[in-house]
Amino acid sequence: MKFDTYFRACSYAMIACGVLALAMAGGAGAGLILCFTLVLVVSWKLEATRWQLSERSGMVVVLLALPLFYLDWRMQSGAVRTAEQVNAGIGALVHLTLLLSSIKLLQTKADRDWLFLYLISFFEVLLAAGLSVSPSFLLALGLYVFSALLSIVCFELRKSSRVVALGDSRLLVANDPKFLWREEGRRPRRGARALGRLPAVALCLFALILLFALPIFFVSPRASNGALAMAGGTASTGYVGFSDRMTLGDIGRLQESNELVMRVRVDEPRAERNRNLRWRGVALERFDGRRWFQTSNQSEPVPSSERDLFKLGTTEELSRLTTQTFFVEPIDTPVLFAAPRAVAVQGAFMYLRRDSGDGLASRLHLQERITYRVFSDTVEPPPERLRAGPQAYPAETTPNLRLPVENYLQLPGDLDTRVGSLASLVVMEAGARNAYDAARAIEAHFNRNEYGGQYSYSLEMKATGREPLSDFLFRVRAGHCEYFSSAMTIMLRTQGVAARVVNGFQSGEYNDAADAYTVRQADAHSWVEVYFPQEDAWVAFDPTPAEGRPSGAGRGGWQGRLQMYADALELFWIQYVVAYDRQGQRSLARSLRSGVGSYRVAASQSADELLSRLSGWLGASMHGGGLLVALASPYALVAGGLGFAALGLFVLRRGGFTLRRTPRAPVGGGAATGASIVEFYGRMAAALEARGIRRRRADETPLEFAQSIGDADILTITRFYHRVRYGARPLSKTEAADIERCLT
Repeated sequence: MKFDTYFRACSYAMIACGVLALAMAGGAGAGLILCFTLVLVVSWKLEATRWQLSERSGMVVVLLALPLFYLDWRMQSGAVRTAEQVNAGIGALVHLTLLLSSIKLLQTKADRDWLFLYLISFFEVLLAAGLSVSPSFLLALGLYVFSALLSIVCFELRKSSRVVALGDSRLLVANDPKFLWREEGRRPRRGARALGRLPAVALCLFALILLFALPIFFVSPRASNGALAMAGGTASTGYVGFSDRMTLGDIGRLQESNELVMRVRVDEPRAERNRNLRWRGVALERFDGRRWFQTSNQSEPVPSSERDLFKLGTTEELSRLTTQTFFVEPIDTPVLFAAPRAVAVQGAFMYLRRDSGDGLASRLHLQERITYRVFSDTVEPPPERLRAGPQAYPAETTPNLRLPVENYLQLPGDLDTRVGSLASLVVMEAGARNAYDAARAIEAHFNRNEYGGQYSYSLEMKATGREPLSDFLFRVRAGHCEYFSSAMTIMLRTQGVAARVVNGFQSGEYNDAADAYTVRQADAHSWVEVYFPQEDAWVAFDPTPAEGRPSGAGRGGWQGRLQMYADALELFWIQYVVAYDRQGQRSLARSLRSGVGSYRVAASQSADELLSRLSGWLGASMHGGGLLVALASPYALVAGGLGFAALGLFVLRRGGFTLRRTPRAPVGGGAATGASIVEFYGRMAAALEARGIRRRRADETPLEFAQSIGDADILTITRFYHRVRYGARPLSKTEAADIERCLT
């Protein structure tokens, strides 16, 4: 392969990888990528032909492209909403970069044109980095860096060794096939072998760059938490059920989609108190027969302390806390999800608000992922304490009862009387004598079909009519989670038990490869919280049958495992690249300090143990002259002799001595290197000086000196010298004989 072809192939690969990064980040559609691919193919075919654009024509087209960029941006921004104008600007910028690259590819290219193409491709990668939130960008970036290293190395080789003067007044051009190959049928020249080693060199450079760049990435300060707006418009997918109102059937429609909502990493996920965690969203307390809503829309701001920590409450013991880290996708709700009884939230939020139902909210994040950490007291009071104690509700609000208790005992004015009768029958048949047992009896009536219940889980909207709740209880007996939670809440209220409906998500599918839960839209759920005044605590109950509550086990089969590993890689990318911030740096520093401290302690213990063993051995040897006997033993003498011999060899090698003499290379040897390859030229200069002929001046080239002497033998030797010294061609035996003849 010609060097020029090799150089163009590396450069085209670098340009193509820049566009590939844009495509994988969602910045360019399939149509644009197809058109640019055609431009690459056409420009490769037209290279070094008369059909290429001239430099002047290319400059004119580039100048005309600048007004087109403005028109493109104005047209796109005028056709979209204000919130999407940033996306329109990004789209116009992508069009401009691809157009400029296409123009430069189709014109005749000097060195500055190749550099311009390299800069455009680098800008495309930077743009893709701002758009990308997927680990697939890492693959595109790796390909780009590798091809860029190859291209830059070839560019410098091409620039520095484009022209070399030969003794016969010919020009040795770097893309001349004679520079790379010998005559047909012979082995490759040194230049070809070096060209074949360039990918390995680029790979080593890539590894070194990665090795030094990773520490810089992890310790460098973060000036911003977000990337560019995501291409393609609004990224959220229209979530419902997480506002201050809910109509029966909303969550059922939400469960029909399998879109990813978030990933949650939990400390000690296998602990007993964390096995059935739910991600709480909003709590609703008023019901009009068809809709649930909050009595008050007011919420209180939560002050933040250092390290972006928002304190919500306290806990009896730190061991009761469960730490959850949420990686939430772009959604159209400001609700922050958390395990029940959140004590503190840590995240880079401008503000945090808590409503009367202990729901948390911040700003909308329609086009970006958010990451935050929640500390929750997930330990519920034991049943014995919930059954005991006074059942009377307080007359005033408490830390966990933020509204008057009447709001949690409210019933619709036209409620079917059969609902209260059914609740009384279920409680009586269960023999419940307190609020806790009554709640468990109604829960069992639905999800275990006990006490005469015959209910099933279904995503179909079967309950209809003016009173859908009664239709569900007494005719259809099938529905999804909000029908079950609504029925249980209203039945408890008919028995004088304060309760509310909570909307959120089930724990999701546990991914052991990522050590995190994957929560999808189909995991949306609704359950019940019952208030116990003696503990001032809300306790969760779930009346939905088991078939409506997936186990959360991972998918089986090799395809499921591959998907789990892909999810784990994406979570790693989000946590340590996309969402990596100052808090992540602190956490990494703490982990490193802890690891270094552990290794230091282990090393100290090992050294102390070794020292004690040596002390014991020396003490035993010195007792009764044993040490002298040990040192005079044959084994000790042999070991000492080998050690001194090794030390001597090491000193000789470090001192620059060698144990063998380097033979003088022959004149025509193919392995001659360094000064030996010009030894015959030195002999010629010494012979000329011995004959009284002047020396070559410092401003003269060897060829000019030979021509000034005017001797045919001197000119022949000089041409051989050029061939060996600058052409890297070893002399054959015949040529070496000719040199010896000329020298004599």
